[in-house]
Amino acid sequence: MIVTMKKVWSSLIFIGVCLGISACHAQKPIPTAATNETLLWRISGNGLQKPSYLFGTMHIMCANDAIVSPQLKGILDSVQQVYFEVDLDNMVEMITSMKAMAMKDGKSIRDYLTQEEYDRVAAYFKGKSPLPFKVLEMYKPLLLSAMIAEQSMKCEATNGMEMMILAEVAKRKKEVKGLETMAYQAGLFDSIPYEVQAKELLKAIDSAGSNKDDVSELLNAYTQQNLSQILALTLKEEGSMEGNLDLLLFGRNRNWVQQMPAIMKQSGNLFAVGAGHLPGDNGVIQLLKNAGYTLTPLLNEMKPVATAK
Repeated sequence: MIVTMKKVWSSLIFIGVCLGISACHAQKPIPTAATNETLLWRISGNGLQKPSYLFGTMHIMCANDAIVSPQLKGILDSVQQVYFEVDLDNMVEMITSMKAMAMKDGKSIRDYLTQEEYDRVAAYFKGKSPLPFKVLEMYKPLLLSAMIAEQSMKCEATNGMEMMILAEVAKRKKEVKGLETMAYQAGLFDSIPYEVQAKELLKAIDSAGSNKDDVSELLNAYTQQNLSQILALTLKEEGSMEGNLDLLLFGRNRNWVQQMPAIMKQSGNLFAVGAGHLPGDNGVIQLLKNAGYTLTPLLNEMKPVATAK
C-alpha cells in the first residue's frame, strides 16, 4: 500500500504549446459503460465547473493484471491532481508513519499468544520478509495479516494499481495528494484490541492455504470490474471483524466524501481508492450521489489477462 515517488507539479509545456497553435484538442469524451460494473466513474453536477473522476484500485495484485486503461490514461492527461487514500509521494510522511505501525507501550505479539501460538507465527514469517521477526512481532498484528494476502497470490510477480498509476502520473508531472495520512491508517488499528488482532493473525496463518482461493476470487472480480462481487468478497473477508467495518471501511468513506467537495471545486481531480470502498449503500459512489453529485459509469478497457496460476 505504501509506494514512494518524487513529487512533481503540473507541466507548463503543454500550455505553451497550446498558445503557439490555433487550437488544442479537448480530451476525447469517454464512452459510458454498458453497466454499473466498472472501476471508473465520472463525478459531475452539483455546481462543479469541471468533472472529477473516481477509480477503484487494488493495492496488490498479479503484475500481469495491473493495467492502466487507455481511458484512465486520458483522464490523467486532463486532471490537475491525483488523490490516493494516502500521499504515496511523501517520503517524510512514510518514514514518520513507521512508528505508528508498532503496537503501543512496547507490546509484542508474544504478549497476546501462548508460546506454541507465537512459535507458529514466527515459523510462518521466517524467510518471508526482509525484516527480522524481532521487528515484525512489534507491529500491529492486522498489518502482518495484510502481508499474508500478498503471499497467498498464485503468481510470482506482484504489483499494485497505485504503483501503475503513479508511473503514469510521473510522466505527466501531476501533483499527488492523500485523503488521509499513513499514520492515521496505521493508527486505526489501535481501536481494535491487540489480543483480537493477534488471534485474527493466527487464524489467517492457519488458513493460509485456503486463502489462496479467496484471494484469486477477489482478483478475478477486480479484473472483471465486478463491483457487486468485490463488495460481497470484501464483506466476507472482513466478516470476523464485522464490529469494526465502520472503522475500517464505511467511516473512512464518509470522511473522504466530506473532503471531496472542496477539492473538486478547485479543479478536476482523479480519486483513486481501494475498489472495495466504491460500491454499496455506504460506498463512495452512493455517498457522492447522496451529496447531490451525478456519478456516471465509464468504459474502462482493461486487457483480459488471466490471473497467473
